[in-house]
Order: sequence, then structure tokens, then C-alpha cells
Amino acid sequence: MFLAAAGIPSLQTLALVCVGGALGAGGANAINQSLDRDIDGRMRRTHGRPVVMGSISPWQAIWFGIALNVVAFVIFTTLVNSLAALLTLSATIFYVFVYTRGLKRSTPNNIVIGGAAGAIPPMVGWAAVTGGIGLPALYMFAIIFFWTPPHFWALALLIKDDYANAGIPMLPVVAGVRETKRSIFLYSVLLLALTMMFFTTRAVGWIYLGGAAALGVGFMWHAWRLMRQPGIARARTTYIYSLAYLGLLFLIIAIDSVAAR
Repeated sequence: MFLAAAGIPSLQTLALVCVGGALGAGGANAINQSLDRDIDGRMRRTHGRPVVMGSISPWQAIWFGIALNVVAFVIFTTLVNSLAALLTLSATIFYVFVYTRGLKRSTPNNIVIGGAAGAIPPMVGWAAVTGGIGLPALYMFAIIFFWTPPHFWALALLIKDDYANAGIPMLPVVAGVRETKRSIFLYSVLLLALTMMFFTTRAVGWIYLGGAAALGVGFMWHAWRLMRQPGIARARTTYIYSLAYLGLLFLIIAIDSVAAR
């Protein structure tokens, strides 16, 4: 939204997008926890979720998730614009039907393709400010799309036994630890290249270029050390860095947008 506004966006619109986006994401998560209750119960990371524990019934979770998305759609449609509303709804639909129902249990590429759902929010923010979808929004979509696999694969290395017990074909379970670490490194290289290409659009400036380069080299360094060291000793550090990487990258985009105003 900062990038689309070339500075500080309307605070009212910013608040509405944050609230509507949180409702849409929360609704998608609630539906996911209902549909995945069988495998959630077999994983240490998720066995304490409310549907698994029986404190909320599967249908309650589904209807709650639908209600949150309806409220999010109404907020966006009436107070922001229809395109932002449709993009938010599409993220939930993709996450629930394509990722949760179609990909998660069937292919190790589940997170590669399914990551598109989590990459839609920057497009929502851009649409909320401009009413359309521009090239910078597509670049931000692509950044999150290519960030998602190495981020989740680092986590998957840490809990690969959980995924194996649940029958989820995550990359470490199907291809092994070595191939997963190699894939994390390759994606970190692609991510650095993509973030550098974003600068060529001139939508972002020199502050962005310096910050993105430093963060990207840091990601590659962590991925390289993970790949070169035996076992998964560096997986937790790589996972934590990946979290910081994305937050800091988008913070730099916002700072760059205000500075260039």
C-alpha cells in the first residue's frame, strides 16, 4: 500500500485492509483446521488445535470461517473496492480448495503451488490504493511466491517426522534431507535475482536495492551453510531468518516509498 501510494496511504484504507485481510486469513485458517483435523491430530505441532481437541466442532469451524470471509468481503466491497474484495476471497478459495484439498496430501510441490494463496495480500493492498493491478504488485506477488518454498522447507526439515507420521508428502519426506537443503539454496538464489529485477521497474529506489541485496545475500548465506553442513543443524536458524527476511524486505519497500516521495 505504501508503494502504491508512493508514500503514506490513507490511514483509514490501511486500517480497513488490515482488518479485512486478517478476517479473510483467519477464516481460511478456520476452514483449514476443520478439513485437516485428521492429520493435525497426528502432528505434535498441530495436535492441540481446537477442532482436534473437540472444543470446536468441524462444522462450527467451517461456518465460522465462512462467516469471517463474508464479513471481510463486505468490508472490502463497501468500504474499499470490489477488486480488493475479490482478490481476498480468491486467496481463501485457493488456500482451501487448491492447497488444502488438492495439493497438500498429494504432491511434494504442495507448498510451491499452494504458496500463491499467501502471495495475494500485496496485490490486495495495491488494488485497495489504485483500484487495479500493476506490475509492482505482480513483482511483490512473485517475491512471496518464491520465498514460500524455502521458508516452509526449512520448517519441514525440523518436523519432517511429524509430516511423515501424518502422511503429508513434504519435500524432506519424499526427496530426503539433502535434496531439500539443495532446493532451499536454489530458491534463495532465485529470490535474490527476483528482488534485484524488481529494481529495474523503477517502482522502487536505491534504499530498496541496498536493503534487498543485503537481505538476499544473507538468505543465500544461511541456505549455503545449511546445505554444506551435515544434518539439519542450521535449519532452525534458516527458518527464523526467512521470517525476518520477508518482514524486513517489505518494511524496506515502505521506507523506500516514503523516502522517494
